[in-house]
Amino acid sequence: MKLSKKKELAQKRRWRIRKKINGTADRPRVCVRFSNKNIHAQCIDDEKSHTIAAIATTHAEFKEILPNVAGAEKLGAAFGTKIKEIGVSTVVFDRAGRKYHGCVKAFADSLRKEGLTF
Repeated sequence: MKLSKKKELAQKRRWRIRKKINGTADRPRVCVRFSNKNIHAQCIDDEKSHTIAAIATTHAEFKEILPNVAGAEKLGAAFGTKIKEIGVSTVVFDRAGRKYHGCVKAFADSLRKEGLTF
């Protein structure tokens, strides 16, 4: 089955971004994904193909968060504290093919407010 042109172009953007960034144990990749109903974020070590930490609005304590700018700020702050507890201070940010504005920018800024550098 052939993908629609819009989905095909989005996949090409994701591949183009992933070609340039790579997460390590010292500097893992933070990938954020927004759907119409939820926000998912992962902290990934690509060398071991291992997810260090993950957070989503499907988890019980974040059920009330909507996938908008305000929700991205709340989830980003919670994820930033979770990553800092693990002992990670620098990360690589993967926007998963989305433009760096709106929800993605709000999520990234809230991670920076928690003390992460990227």
